[in-house]
Amino acid sequence: MTAPRTGIGTFTVRPLDPLDDAELLHGWVTHPKAAFWMMQDAKLEDVERAYMEMAADEHHHALLGLHDGVPAFLMEHYDPAHRELVGLYEPLPGDVGMHFLVAPTDTPVHGFTRAVITAVMAHLFADPATARVVVEPDVGNKAVHALNEAVGFVPDREIEKPEKTALLSFCTRAQFEKAVAA
Repeated sequence: MTAPRTGIGTFTVRPLDPLDDAELLHGWVTHPKAAFWMMQDAKLEDVERAYMEMAADEHHHALLGLHDGVPAFLMEHYDPAHRELVGLYEPLPGDVGMHFLVAPTDTPVHGFTRAVITAVMAHLFADPATARVVVEPDVGNKAVHALNEAVGFVPDREIEKPEKTALLSFCTRAQFEKAVAA
């Protein structure tokens, strides 16, 4: 997958290797910037276990995102009819749930996180079976709400998940295409 031109570089993804990538991910998910990822106190073994379980799950997948060939973000996608949102909304055919996490950095690049979410969405919509992307970030994560809206997500309502109050939002292929063309 190559993202739309961003002027920031090339984004690609590869399958996450739960054992080989665990140390890298551990540094990302336990960083203070990743508070909404809810793994702040995770040990290396916890990260390995979580992503090994995901690798064995036919309804939940993790990909490592690369920026110009260097690991830069984590992307997860899942079937909301079977994971994360079961019983919290009525999924439609073609719905795909998504999470993403940008690696912490000491040298931030303006527009980088928006380029990452654009690349993630382009990857999801590259699958013709994907009709709509669903997200459920914490209601307090205002930065991600703004990013979601920038790529076409429309908030629907707050929902109560076991671990958080979330803002359920949806983005169709047409909404994404309109948002990134602007």
